[in-house]
Amino acid sequence: MEYAPVWCVAQMLGLVPRGLGRRVGAGLGWVVYHAAARLQRTGRRNLALALPELTENEREGILRRMYRNLGWQLAEFCRMRRYTAGNTAGWIRYEGLENFTRARAAGKGVLILTGHLGAWELSSFYHSLMGHRMGMVIRRLDNSLLDGWVNRIRCLHGNRVLHKDDFARGLLTAMHGGETVGILMDTNMTPPQGVFVDFFGRAACTASGLARVALKTGAAIVPGFLVWEERERQYVLHFGPALEFAASGDRERDICELTAECTAEIERWVRRYPEQWLWIHRRWKTRPEGEGPLY
Repeated sequence: MEYAPVWCVAQMLGLVPRGLGRRVGAGLGWVVYHAAARLQRTGRRNLALALPELTENEREGILRRMYRNLGWQLAEFCRMRRYTAGNTAGWIRYEGLENFTRARAAGKGVLILTGHLGAWELSSFYHSLMGHRMGMVIRRLDNSLLDGWVNRIRCLHGNRVLHKDDFARGLLTAMHGGETVGILMDTNMTPPQGVFVDFFGRAACTASGLARVALKTGAAIVPGFLVWEERERQYVLHFGPALEFAASGDRERDICELTAECTAEIERWVRRYPEQWLWIHRRWKTRPEGEGPLY
């Protein structure tokens, strides 16, 4: 593992072919899988909670492939500053781009509903590379130097970051300006920022900010996920149709129901590509009052 920074620098300088870089990244993922016992326990617990119908061996296979996917993501991130619209042709493509452009044309802003599925860092980068600049709601990294380096790469082609600790005003301004912002909506939250909605049959405390902004501004909510399509041997950035939601006028009820609808959409994508979701996050950590811990 001590050679990982050297490998990443070699990737950034283009000294390692992309295919070899991905194989090494998969190897690093395998090492982490065997070395990080606590993360393994969290992943196994989450899989047992979410997919009890699978056998233990099937769930273990999903967890192993998830680590391979994380290794691939690291390899891609280290090379992203070298990517162009030309040299990504043939291994990244769009599916459903018209759903995004139709929503954007409405002029009320677009909220990209996404999560830690597939190559989430590459998705917003590729979208900007193809001429569609967007904002991203992200959490600051503890290391300020690393945070700055990561954000410079994220924003090479016009993207901008909105930090979670002060994003509300910026998000509203972006929607009023008809802009696009992506939000990772699949992490554990705590009240009052989060509300409890169903996720894989269990109450999960989920960020309600996306629903609040959409209801206030009329912005479109478009699902967007960049996933590895094994049969095609390439990444595909999928944009689904904008979510349709009829507000009742009861604000708090509408926020909960729209948050639940967004979470159900994420669940559908995770069920479709289970080996590409981040199972090692304690998604069900916050529990409703009176309910014991799951971890």
